[in-house]
Amino acid sequence: MLALERRLDQLFVVLPDRRADGAPAEQREAVKRFSEGKVDVLIGTHRLLSRDVRAKDLGLLIVDEELVREALLREHERDGQSFVLHNRVESIEEAAEHLRQLCPELRFLVAHGQMPERELEGHMLSFLAGDADVLVSTTIIESGLDIPQANTLVVERADMLGLAQLYQIRGRVGRSDVMAHAYLFYPDGQELTPEARARLATLADHTELGSGFAIAMRDLEIRGAGDLLGAEQSGHVAAIGFELYVELLGEAVAELSGMRRAVARPVRVDAQVDAYVPSDYMPAEAQKIDLHRRLALAESEDDLRELRAATEDRFGPPPEPVESLFSIQEAKLKLARIGADYLVFRGGKAVVGPLVLGSAELRELRASAPIAVYTSAKKELGQRVDGFPAAVALVDAILDLRLSA
Repeated sequence: MLALERRLDQLFVVLPDRRADGAPAEQREAVKRFSEGKVDVLIGTHRLLSRDVRAKDLGLLIVDEELVREALLREHERDGQSFVLHNRVESIEEAAEHLRQLCPELRFLVAHGQMPERELEGHMLSFLAGDADVLVSTTIIESGLDIPQANTLVVERADMLGLAQLYQIRGRVGRSDVMAHAYLFYPDGQELTPEARARLATLADHTELGSGFAIAMRDLEIRGAGDLLGAEQSGHVAAIGFELYVELLGEAVAELSGMRRAVARPVRVDAQVDAYVPSDYMPAEAQKIDLHRRLALAESEDDLRELRAATEDRFGPPPEPVESLFSIQEAKLKLARIGADYLVFRGGKAVVGPLVLGSAELRELRASAPIAVYTSAKKELGQRVDGFPAAVALVDAILDLRLSA
C-alpha cells in the first residue's frame, strides 16, 4: 500500500484511507467511497470480487496471481486439498507447471480424460489418498468424486461452462463440515454473452443448500425449452402432444409404483388453431410447464374452471392461444362423455366421431345444430362452423342430447 502511494504520488490519484480487506466497518467505508467515485484505486484481496463492490466507472481491474496462491496456501494450511479446473487438455500441463512455480511448496497432480486409463486412475487415487495438495483437472471432476478434505475450488474461464455443469462442479467442495471456497474466474463483463452473464449471476444468487431445483429451472429459462411449449412442435411431440406425454408419464410412474390407475378414454382433438402459452403472458418456462401439466391432468370441467380462475387471478385474462388450450382440454372431456374418439377442426369444418345416432336423436339435434350432417357410413357428424368455439359447441349439442335422453 505504501509503495503504491509513493509511486502514484505525482499522479493525483486518490487511494482509500482504509484497506478493502480490513475490519468490516473499514471495508464498508472503502467500498462506499469506491462506489461513489471518491476513490481512484481500490486495493484488496479476493474481497474485491464480492457482488457488493461496484465501481462508479471501472476502467481497469488487475487480479494479482497472489489471489490464487493465497487461496491454495490457505487450504493447505488447514490440512485440506484444492481443485484447479483448467478445461483445455492441450495446455493443462503448462497451466500446472505455472502453478508449481507460483506455489513451489505445494504438490500438484494433473488429471484429464485423454490420459491412459490406468494413469488417470492412479492420479485420482493418489489425490484421494492425500499424496497431492492440488489436482489440476478438466471437467472430469464434475461427477463421481467425493473427497471431503478438498474444500477449495478454482475455475478458469467459468463463462465457458454450462449452468448445470458449474453447479455440479461447485458441489465437489463443501462436502464436509469445513467452510468451502469456490473462485470462478471469467473475462471482463463486457466480453461475456448475455447467456454467460445470466449463468454466472444465477450461480452467485443461489448458494444455499438445496438450490439445485431453482438453478435447474433458471437454466431452462436461459437455454429455452425448445418448441415443446411454443407455437410450433415437431417430431414425436407433434405426433402425441404434450398433454398425452404427461398422461403416458403418469401411467408409467403408477405402473412402476405398483398402483392401478384408471385409464381415461383415449380421445383426440385435431384443431387448426394456435394453442400455446406466450412468453409475454408467462415469462418463466417452469410456469408454462406447470400449466400444461395441470391442464393435462384435469379430469372434469370443474377442474378446468378452477384452473382457469387461478390462472387469470395470477397472470390476468388469458390471451387467445391460452384460451384455445383450455378449449381443447374441455373438448376432450366432453368427447369422452359422449363416447366419441375425436374432434377435427380444419378449414372451417368440424367433424365429431365415431358416433351412432338414431333417427330420433338426429331429429332432436336439428334444433341446436340445424346444418349438421351425419354420415352413417363413417359414423361422423360434420358441420361448417365459424371458429373453434363453434366446433366445441357442436360437441355441447351432442352432450346435451345424450344427457336429456
